[in-house]
Amino acid sequence: MGSVLIAYSGGVDSTFLLKIAREELGDRVTAVTVKSEIHHLNEITDAKKMAQKFKVKHLFIDIDILLNKEFVNNPKERCYICKKEIFSRISEMAEELNLNFVADGSNYDDLSDYRPGMKAVKELKIRSPLQEAMLTKDDIRLLSKEMDLTTWNKPSNSCLATRISYGDEITQEKLKRIEQAESFIHNLGIEQVRVRYHNNLAKIEVREEDVLFLMEEDLRKKIIAKLKKLGFIYIALDLQGYRTGSMNEELGQKVED
Repeated sequence: MGSVLIAYSGGVDSTFLLKIAREELGDRVTAVTVKSEIHHLNEITDAKKMAQKFKVKHLFIDIDILLNKEFVNNPKERCYICKKEIFSRISEMAEELNLNFVADGSNYDDLSDYRPGMKAVKELKIRSPLQEAMLTKDDIRLLSKEMDLTTWNKPSNSCLATRISYGDEITQEKLKRIEQAESFIHNLGIEQVRVRYHNNLAKIEVREEDVLFLMEEDLRKKIIAKLKKLGFIYIALDLQGYRTGSMNEELGQKVED
């Protein structure tokens, strides 16, 4: 590929991709991380630390996606709208930096899911090397572990907008409420957590092995008190546990996260 600008989130896939790109291309690889209201702040911090560890040039781009009225209206094509804007901006950056390609961390498993954002990636001719190499998520975790990457067992994450039901307007206040709720529960010792936003109801999803832990009286009371303070009136625990794309089950399709 010669030279590449990698869309870097700090997650399992993009960290593995960045590590390999650094080994193959040396100084001809640059990482770029998007700063936006739809991303957890700790993800940006993690990305910064890993890029520094790899000694890769790391840039940041601020994108106020809430200025995009189509996105704010939250249609089922929300992910496509978002990816289109983000990767258009990243592509412009790559051109300014005289880098040959833009690459993302999509993996082979993503082809089997309904992911409207993939359409934008294809339209803008973004390369997905892990997908091209037919590497699955499990493959990437295994290889990352073999390479001693600390991200090998990092929980999956996604943009905060995926917690809000389609058709429900996306606002900064809702995103902030979700971020604070998830961060609070995570800091209680729950690695994988989603707080799905249903009007005044917070639906909490954790891994099945954490469901009983979350029901311990002291812990439960802390969560209820915190989420009510954040503005939620009702707090529910999803007995099905955490699963990718649960907010999209109403569409009858598996999608996003």
